[in-house]
Amino acid sequence: MRAHRLALAALLAAPLAALPGAAGAQSQPRLLRIAMTAADVPTTTGMPNNGFEGMRFLGYPVFESLALWDHSDPKTLSDLRPGLAERWEQDESDPRKWRFTLRQGVQFHDGAPFNADAVIWNLDRYTKNDSPQFDAAGSAIVRGRVPVLTGYRKIDDRTVEMETSRPVSYWPYLTAYILFTSPQSFEQAGRDWAKVAALPAAGTGPFRITRFVPRQSVELARNDQYWDPAGRAKLDRVLLLPMPEANTRLAALRSGQVDWIEVPPPDALESLKAAKFQVVTGSYPHIWPWVFAAGKAGSPVADIRVRQGLNYCFDRKEMVAMLNGTAEPSVGYFKAGDPAFGTPQNHYTLDAAKGKALLAAAGYGPQKPLSIKIGISNSGSGQMLPLPMNEFLQQSLAEHCGVKVSFEVVEWNTLLGGLRAEPGQPQWLGADALNISLHSSDPSAMGRWFYGDNLSPRGSNAGHWKDAEFDAAFLALETEADPAKRLALTRKAHERLVDNPPWLWIVHDLNPRAMTARVSGFVSPQSWFIDLTRVEVK
Repeated sequence: MRAHRLALAALLAAPLAALPGAAGAQSQPRLLRIAMTAADVPTTTGMPNNGFEGMRFLGYPVFESLALWDHSDPKTLSDLRPGLAERWEQDESDPRKWRFTLRQGVQFHDGAPFNADAVIWNLDRYTKNDSPQFDAAGSAIVRGRVPVLTGYRKIDDRTVEMETSRPVSYWPYLTAYILFTSPQSFEQAGRDWAKVAALPAAGTGPFRITRFVPRQSVELARNDQYWDPAGRAKLDRVLLLPMPEANTRLAALRSGQVDWIEVPPPDALESLKAAKFQVVTGSYPHIWPWVFAAGKAGSPVADIRVRQGLNYCFDRKEMVAMLNGTAEPSVGYFKAGDPAFGTPQNHYTLDAAKGKALLAAAGYGPQKPLSIKIGISNSGSGQMLPLPMNEFLQQSLAEHCGVKVSFEVVEWNTLLGGLRAEPGQPQWLGADALNISLHSSDPSAMGRWFYGDNLSPRGSNAGHWKDAEFDAAFLALETEADPAKRLALTRKAHERLVDNPPWLWIVHDLNPRAMTARVSGFVSPQSWFIDLTRVEVK
C-alpha cells in the first residue's frame, strides 16, 4: 500500500488558501484561531449542522442543553452533568415521563430569560411543523437524534415534563442533543431563520457569537455574564475557520495563521513534533465505518454473507499503519477490549479465503465480481482523511477478494442527508453504503443507529438493518436497572452487531489535533466534544 503513503504525502503539496480574518489575528494575544475540517461554517441558528464538529464548536460553547457533558476526567468516558436543568427524574408510575427542574437565573445572550416557556418554544421549533417558529433544518437534525420524544408540557416556570414513546432509561443522554435558542432572536430577525443566522442567534453558553461571515468564518467572544462563574472562559475570543483540505490546515498552522487544527495529516505528525508543535491524541467513542444499505431491496449488501465477507477482505493493520497510528482497528461497534464487546462467532481480520468463500456463497466470484458503490465526502466532522482512506479500501478489497468499488464523492452535509433518508431515496446517492463516521458513547447511541424501530427518516438507522435478537436485547436493557444485567444485555446486542454486521467495521479514530506551543490548558476528553473554557493562549 505504498501508493497510499505517497498520496498522503501529496496532500502537503497544494498552496495555502487565503485565510479570512487572519491578517489582524496575530495582534490579539487572547484570540484562539481554530481550523475545522468542515467545508463551511456550521449554521449559527442554535442547532448547528456539520455533524458533531458543528456541535463541538458552534453548539455547546454557545447554545446549551438541559444536560451537558462532564469532561473533568479524561481517563473516563465523558458522562452527563446538570446543565440548563439542575436535576431530572423519571416518573415511577409512568416511566415514559421525565421531569426536568430548570436552573434559575439563567439568561440568553440577548437578555431574555431562560425558563419553561423558552423550553417549550424550542421544542415546538423542532417538533411541530405548524408552529410559527418551525425550523425545518434544525428539526431534521433533532428528530433524528431523539426519535422517541412524543410529547412535552410546562408544569410551572421551573419545571418541564417530557414523554417518550416507550420507557427509556437513557433519555437524559438524548436531551443533551436538544439545544436552546432565545425566542427573542427569532422575533428580532422578523421570524425568519435565515435572518436569525445572520443576526446571529443568542444562546446561554460561555461564548456568544459576535461576527459571522458566511462560508468564511465565525467569531466567538467570552460571555462575561455566564451563569456558572466557575465555567467562564479564559479566552477573549475564538475564530473558527472552515478548512476541509488537510494540506491547507497544516500550512496554516506552520505559517502561524492559526493556532489549532483538527485532524493533521498523519505523515506530518513527526515533523510537527520536531518543530515543537503540540500533537494531541486520545481514545474517544468514535468509529469510522461504511454504513451498509442492509435493508435496500436489490442491493448486494442486503445479503448477510456479503456484509460478513467484506469484513474479512481488507487489512485493518495496514490502514492503521497508513494513518501513522492515529487509529485502532475496528472489529465491531465497540472496541475489542471493551467489556461490552461480548463473544461473537466472527473475529474479523484479513482472511481473504474466508471472505471469498462467503462472497461465493452469495453468488459472487471471478465470473461475477461483486460491484458496490459507496457514498463518501472529501472531509467533514470525524471523517479523518476520507479520500486516501477510501482509496485504500478500494485497492485492498480488489486485491484480496476481487471486489469492485466505485465512489460518489459529495460535500459533507450532502452526505449527512443520507443518514436521515431511506436507503432507496436520492439522498443515498444510489449507493450500497455511506462512509459516515459516528459516535459510540452510550447505549442510546447503539439504539439510535441499529434498533429496528428507529429506521430513517424517523430515526437514524439509515441502512434499515433489522435483527430480532438485537432488538429484543436492546429493548430489555432500556428498562433494566441492574448494572450487571444491563452489561450482559449490551454484550448480547453487540454480538449481533458483529455476527450480522450492519456496517463495515474499519477503524476507531484517536482524535488527532495539532496546536502551537502558545496554546495551553487543553486536555483531550473521551468525548466528541471539548471544553474551550479552560483553554488559554500565551
